[in-house]
Amino acid sequence: MLAETICSAASAAGLGIAAITAYRKRFLTATRIAAYSLVPLGLVLTGVVEWVSGIAFKPSVWIGFGVLGLAWLLFMTTRAIERRSGTTRAERKAARAAERNEAVAAGASTPSLGAGSAGQVRPRAGGAAAKPKKQQEAAAPADDFSDIEAILKKHGI
Repeated sequence: MLAETICSAASAAGLGIAAITAYRKRFLTATRIAAYSLVPLGLVLTGVVEWVSGIAFKPSVWIGFGVLGLAWLLFMTTRAIERRSGTTRAERKAARAAERNEAVAAGASTPSLGAGSAGQVRPRAGGAAAKPKKQQEAAAPADDFSDIEAILKKHGI
């Protein structure tokens, strides 16, 4: 009842200000003020004010706001963790598309086999033992740069 009285008084005051503004020959502004001042009266007449004041004092409504706040907090936490992991939705989508495209090569009549499968080229029987020791040592620094390359790729450099 108090909220309806306050809204009605605010509407009456707004209409009074609109009348004074119209008296000063600023009709466009007066019309705009009158429109704004009629909003609280319309809310009272439609019952919105009573509905809002009814939900403001119910504990179940405040529990509902708490649950919505918890849901928002969980959502934002998962987004923050997703950003820290360095993968975005676009990157995961591109990885899934690459996995699908890897199964069948373009223009191939049979499916190609991915890394680690039976169709991979294997070294000869001699393998690494057949290489001289100097060549093995020369290949070792290249392995060290693979870590650096991975870090640079991760940062888009």
